[in-house]
Amino acid sequence: MIKAYLKDQDLLTDISQVHPDPDQLSIWWLGQSGYLIYWNGKRIILDPYLSESLSIKYKDTDKPHVRMSEKVIDPGKLPHIDFLTSSHSHTDHLDPDTISVLIKNNPAIRFIIPESIRNLACQRGQCAGYFPYGLDAGESFVEGDISFIALPAAHESLDKDDAGKHLYLGYILRLGAWTLYHSGDTVLYPGMVEWIKPYAPDVMFLPINGSDPGRKVAGNMNASEAVYLAAQTGAKLTIPGHYHLFEFNSAEPEEFVSLAAAQGLPIRLLEHGERLNLKL
Repeated sequence: MIKAYLKDQDLLTDISQVHPDPDQLSIWWLGQSGYLIYWNGKRIILDPYLSESLSIKYKDTDKPHVRMSEKVIDPGKLPHIDFLTSSHSHTDHLDPDTISVLIKNNPAIRFIIPESIRNLACQRGQCAGYFPYGLDAGESFVEGDISFIALPAAHESLDKDDAGKHLYLGYILRLGAWTLYHSGDTVLYPGMVEWIKPYAPDVMFLPINGSDPGRKVAGNMNASEAVYLAAQTGAKLTIPGHYHLFEFNSAEPEEFVSLAAAQGLPIRLLEHGERLNLKL
């Protein structure tokens, strides 16, 4: 079991030590594709999975979700959360045991989802049908100097529902002068660079676990593809994710590190529960 950099009360203490500053961005990796972002007094959680629901669900099946890393915190212990996202319906991005607790404890939270999964998101979040803010590719949610812009994702194809709305999304986050891109789960697809490049992201969060039909789950970019996307879009910093959670669906980050170095690509690997501070 991979130990967390910080967890439980130590993590809460670390979160409490960050103070509002529009020129500073603080990022904690919560595991898989989950991140806690703190900016200027606001806390944003992206695609959190903070439970054992998948390990329980798939125990004694042909794809057991054996956890590789410690859980960093119980979602019920997290401090006030202002924004919560889910990029698609898979449980490691839309976990009922995580999002329902966050919504219950933060009744004013803004819950950003693909419009195509509204009914499921409300069911798992135990919230009213009107509660989430549903987006489709090209649409945005704006509140003051914070905005979420939805971009298509392909997990493993650009699938849509019967109404023509995308089932998988990535999000551009604009936090004052900062711009972030969280891809959700996705492979590279034609036109992806063109969607992202105009936003000139300061930080990109990309999966690197790749695609293997033997896993019997939808795949993602591998290390080479993640480096290509970051280089082509001019990302100032790339943080890899979607590894070191489940044994059957992971990758080691060394290839990503090596390929990024060859490209001169700025990257940062985080441990679970580790904080990264960035300044303008």
